[in-house]
Amino acid sequence: MLRKIKNCDFTLFITPLILTGFGVVMIYSASMVLAVVEGLESNYYLLRQTQWFGIGLIGFLICTFFPYKTYQKFIPFIVISIILLLIAVFIFGDVRNGAKSWISIGPLNLQPSEFAKLGIIMYLASVYSKKQSYINNFNRGVLPPLILTGLILALIVAQPDIGTASIIFLIACSVIFSSGIRFKHLFVLVAIGLLVVAIAIPNMITEERLGRFAGAYAPFESPADDGYQLIQSYVAIGVGGLTGEGLGQSVQKLGYLYGPHTDFIMAIIAEEMGFLGVAITIGLLVTIVLRGIYISRKCEDSFGALLAIGISSMVGIQAFINLGSASGILPITGVTLPFVSYGGSSLLVLLISMGILNNIAMTVKRKEREPVPVKKNDIPNNPFNKGGTRWSS
Repeated sequence: MLRKIKNCDFTLFITPLILTGFGVVMIYSASMVLAVVEGLESNYYLLRQTQWFGIGLIGFLICTFFPYKTYQKFIPFIVISIILLLIAVFIFGDVRNGAKSWISIGPLNLQPSEFAKLGIIMYLASVYSKKQSYINNFNRGVLPPLILTGLILALIVAQPDIGTASIIFLIACSVIFSSGIRFKHLFVLVAIGLLVVAIAIPNMITEERLGRFAGAYAPFESPADDGYQLIQSYVAIGVGGLTGEGLGQSVQKLGYLYGPHTDFIMAIIAEEMGFLGVAITIGLLVTIVLRGIYISRKCEDSFGALLAIGISSMVGIQAFINLGSASGILPITGVTLPFVSYGGSSLLVLLISMGILNNIAMTVKRKEREPVPVKKNDIPNNPFNKGGTRWSS
């Protein structure tokens, strides 16, 4: 055990825990007034998130020391379970914010689409790692896994949860691109994706979604309606300045800003902790993403490399969409900020993912420390002797 702990990647082990701990503090600050208004105890959201942190921490530690290659044996079970959960949402699910995305199991409220993120990463990483020898064959090597991916995306879009579906689509794109497929095949997939979107858009356009675009790109034309949320976010960000108003001193959380503890928690961080707080939070998220990409480049196993790329992409894409919504770069989607926003299912999946990424990093570090026998005809650092994914070094 001590040897395993010694092989841990300190950055990937500590950074997610720091972000989550910081998130718990900010969730309490952002939600205590909201909880009282809703007739709950002021620490209601704090306790709920702390409970999920505890569950996620157990998952994080287990996955850190559980060999990541073993997951390949359970891929069929994982995929079938995700599809069944997504179907169950339509039968037993609860409607929240206009989407039927939740299942209540006793005191726990689970969002199956969050687990679908990690499930898709595992599935695509496993399938494409096995297809490396014929990855250039579009019909045999590239296309089959996309059918199942499309089915899962369709189930999530039907909830409707466009934000999560967009994240999963972009994660899938990152894994597929990194698998080493030909660029011409990539262009074919992009063309197919654009065609599907063009066909689906007329059925997805609603007055509410159009309002989100108007609110994002012309908020001051309807300051009391579509643009209200973004304007309140701008106020919070602007008031914070360099060092913020101080922890717990936000005004926007007093009923002005909707969802201050969920998808707009960064606005509260900006107001209370200032630019420095925002910069540190984003810096920690970027650290996780870059470290994950570095691990994927060092991993000699295709499954581990693609798994690391998928997990890194999940954190980076989700963070970008959340920050884009809070700053007006993107329409408001309801996507949470990784590790920081309130949300049990999201936090659990992220911490489990970080455990898996840690295990890949441990494997890479252990391989680097093992003495490699040099054969007579070996040429050190010969790039032609190395195969694998597009990001292999």
